[in-house]
Amino acid sequence: MDSSLFEITDQAIIPAEVSDKVLRREAGAITLFIGTVREFTQGKRTLYLEYEAYPSMAVAQLKRIGQEVLERWPDTKLAVTHRVGRLEITDIAVVIAVSSPHRKAAYEANEYVIERIKQIVPIWKKEMGEDGQAWIGDQLGQTVYPQGRPLLPNVPAEDGK
Repeated sequence: MDSSLFEITDQAIIPAEVSDKVLRREAGAITLFIGTVREFTQGKRTLYLEYEAYPSMAVAQLKRIGQEVLERWPDTKLAVTHRVGRLEITDIAVVIAVSSPHRKAAYEANEYVIERIKQIVPIWKKEMGEDGQAWIGDQLGQTVYPQGRPLLPNVPAEDGK
């Protein structure tokens, strides 16, 4: 699978660049999911987010999702770019582009991809809100980080351990 289709970046994402990666003559549809930083979550105001990732594993998992998509929707092509670092309100956090000959497969595959990213890709976010900061845990919000942040290879926890 083409590695250039899956990217973790600390730079602003340009949706057209991700979409261009899946543009092809046989595609009659391209769906684009653009995930942005929202200001309010569960009634609490967010000031900004910080995303961290285990980049090599994140890209490997994105490729895995790409393979899953090909098995379920064989005529699709997928590209995903996810941003890390500090993101302000309305900044783009993720762009998913899927092309296919027909729109239904493109829509279905795109929704599948964002759900799988949340399930298996090692990307974590910290919300900075008016009432302080909190590591959200995994992207499904099911894992809590007792040390206050995810433990990444060769990256010490905030308390230095």
